[in-house]
Amino acid sequence: MPSLRCVGIVGAVAFLRLGRAVPAPAAPAAECAPVPSAGKYPTWEQLPKQTTLPDPWLPLAYTTTDSEGGSSPSFASDVMAGKGKNRIQTPEEWYRCRQPEILQMLQEYQYGYYPDHSKETVKATRSGNTVNIEVTAGGKTGKFSATLALPSTKPAPVVINIGGMTNQPYLQAGIAVVGFDYTKVAPDSNAKSGAFWDIYNGQDIGVLTAWAWGFHRVLDALNATVPEIDPTRVGVTGCSRLGKAALAAGLLDTRITLTMPMSSGVQGLGPYRYHGLSGQDETLENSKSGAGWWTDKTLGTFVNHAENLPYDAHTIAAAIAPRALVIDQGTGDQFTNSKGTAVIVYPAAKLVYDWLGVPDQIAMSVRGGGHCDMSGFNSVLPFVTKVLQNQTITKDYNDLGSYGSPMTTAYPWATAVPKAA
Repeated sequence: MPSLRCVGIVGAVAFLRLGRAVPAPAAPAAECAPVPSAGKYPTWEQLPKQTTLPDPWLPLAYTTTDSEGGSSPSFASDVMAGKGKNRIQTPEEWYRCRQPEILQMLQEYQYGYYPDHSKETVKATRSGNTVNIEVTAGGKTGKFSATLALPSTKPAPVVINIGGMTNQPYLQAGIAVVGFDYTKVAPDSNAKSGAFWDIYNGQDIGVLTAWAWGFHRVLDALNATVPEIDPTRVGVTGCSRLGKAALAAGLLDTRITLTMPMSSGVQGLGPYRYHGLSGQDETLENSKSGAGWWTDKTLGTFVNHAENLPYDAHTIAAAIAPRALVIDQGTGDQFTNSKGTAVIVYPAAKLVYDWLGVPDQIAMSVRGGGHCDMSGFNSVLPFVTKVLQNQTITKDYNDLGSYGSPMTTAYPWATAVPKAA
């Protein structure tokens, strides 16, 4: 880039003319690992079988079996143990290289590629506690609406939800609650109706991403029409499949301050590996068979090969950092793998949060009760007030309750965490 080199030379000359010492040039930043183009990612056959959680610090390019050392009999075990080559070494390198790589990788393998928002026009109108939203892109338009519940204190932080939640405790705490009908954005089926598909029909995008898009367009509309809400303090939540969508919403938009997936399970924060620790043994195979539309077609190519995925739920959680994440699971959840989320996914992701210097921005809420028990919203509320209102809290969100201690054998790379500068 000649223009950048020219600027550097001019700056140096200016310092010399002023008689000042020119500082030694900073050490060049580590070069990012190459990232495949869309549709050109490694297939399951090109990836090692990893029976434990993949190393979050190892770029994809050095995970494939055709990379340097990939033919070695010890390659898979080395990768799982945090002994892979060219691992990320610093938080700066994580944010510059690895986090963007993870975001693209997850869109390739799981979510489908998020639409280019720069090509969208969002119009919003408000009538009382209803906000009508109209999104146009490529000559096509989709419409849906959101409903407001505002506290007396304003401007207030907001939690946007789909599927419903316990509003009153949040309103009493001074937090606005906004909901929208996710089925008006995209139905929970293969049907291509609703605001999202009115614009993007024909693209290989999962419904979880469509619902995440709905969260984001609601936030656009709130920013334009609801001055009673503080747009810099935003939470997103939903439960079960809607918790998976809330997770995607938090992952794919940095305006989200706090991500609150409730009872989210596989394709959310339930692990693809170690899937049988509790619940109904929810797996990639049975979730893809029952609701294949939640995610893109590429994820379906890993059916019966989930241990070849170069990521797991902890990777998704870690990619949200440094922004806040609180995970809800009930010990009586008959469907999702609450124990796997609590003793494997959470502590594995927390290692990355700790390494990045934000240990207090991730929380695990283990409660009694079953799947999507509304008590979950009360259980996470103290952490919500901490993040969105800077409240001091006493609840220990590192307490895994009856599940006991983290299952560290599931992420052996924990003994090889890079030394943060």
